[in-house]
Amino acid sequence: MKKLEPPDNKHLEAAQGWLDLGSHVEANEELEHIEAQNRAHPDVLQVRWLVYAKAGKWDACLDIATALIKITPDRRFGWLHRAFSLDKLGQVVEAKEVLLKTVDMFGPNSTFAFHLACFCARLGQVDEAKDWVLTAAELAEDAETLKRLRLRVLDEPALAPIWKRIGG
Repeated sequence: MKKLEPPDNKHLEAAQGWLDLGSHVEANEELEHIEAQNRAHPDVLQVRWLVYAKAGKWDACLDIATALIKITPDRRFGWLHRAFSLDKLGQVVEAKEVLLKTVDMFGPNSTFAFHLACFCARLGQVDEAKDWVLTAAELAEDAETLKRLRLRVLDEPALAPIWKRIGG
């Protein structure tokens, strides 16, 4: 895929900056300055997904993630965020299926494993959720990643039923 050129790449960078500052409205405004023919560029769509997620527009997020999968099936972003969108829309079984397919395609990593743990926990599959949390810990790239993962597990309400099981 061809890289964005100025000024569109600068608008994309600015949109990412606005997101980092916590303002999805300004980020969206920056994306609107991108030339119409470049708005379907995968890098733009990824940022658009983040903007819509901040706004809670999960149907639109699902559409964007689906488009990303079609345009760039070799990028993990579309697959992971399609699963996340489905989960937010209450389609947890489908979200889990998408993410399991993603693991088959790309191999496991700590992010995929963490989200699979969350999906399993929401589906009442507590033992499987525990296994995915342990897999996520095993796949953590370094001590800092493992530390962040542990905090995410403790901060995730869906994983509350397995907190004692992980410790034991």
